[in-house]
Amino acid sequence: MRWLEHLARLREQKVPLVMVTLIQVRGHAPREAGAKMLVTDQATYDTIGGGNLEATTIALAREILAAVGVGLRPAPTTHTIRLTEKAPAEYGLQCCGGEVTVLLEPIVSAKPTVAIFGVGNVGLALAKTLSILPIELWLVDSRTEMLEDSRLAALYAQGAEIRVFPVPIPESIIQDLPSGSHILSMTHDHAEDLAVLEATLRRGDLGFMGLIGSSTKWSNFQQKLRQQGFAPDALARVTCPIGLPSVPGKSPEAIAIATAAQLVPLLFPATQNQTKSV
Repeated sequence: MRWLEHLARLREQKVPLVMVTLIQVRGHAPREAGAKMLVTDQATYDTIGGGNLEATTIALAREILAAVGVGLRPAPTTHTIRLTEKAPAEYGLQCCGGEVTVLLEPIVSAKPTVAIFGVGNVGLALAKTLSILPIELWLVDSRTEMLEDSRLAALYAQGAEIRVFPVPIPESIIQDLPSGSHILSMTHDHAEDLAVLEATLRRGDLGFMGLIGSSTKWSNFQQKLRQQGFAPDALARVTCPIGLPSVPGKSPEAIAIATAAQLVPLLFPATQNQTKSV
């Protein structure tokens, strides 16, 4: 049962993973029903029998993790895999003669994470709006006075878990965020916003990336980011301006409501169970 030890450690570290379980075995198979394996984007723990069965399952699990990495919350899925010489075998033949059904369950941090870079008027209004949700809310600012307890007091009595980072280099926090975290950059300095975006894009496994500002600001940023080597498909993942356009108003509170409305479907997406055959 070593997978239990690994599961406890990975969950403590908030590493996204998929737990694979053989839920049904018909005929001959390398492992019995109930066998489990854990899959992360970098490693696997325990085994469900090796060969094409395991390699196919790992590939399916990492497709799920890729979805988690862009902020989605995929539902558990089941897949039926045949172990015969006539079955598709991308990773080599496995001729046990049986058929197995595997359950893939994504396990991510219990609370989605939102990081707000820049806690000025708009950032604070957004933090207040989001603080009622069951999320981890990271507040990052190079200006320590923006993160004083007296200014943030109203946030702590709500449902969100608040983490505060008064740091001189805000983009340095990007590396510590859980995979799939959602990023909003609304600092007081365009250079800081650009640095946050660069660090976010280089991670490659984060969710929503929002930048406050006009389309002109984003056009200028795109030119600079292209010069840094970022491809068009990477830049297409950035949302600027932020907020649902159907919500009018330019006050901090209006922008906060529009942006929160844009985020909520990503934080708590509806999911449906899926069953597939391989």
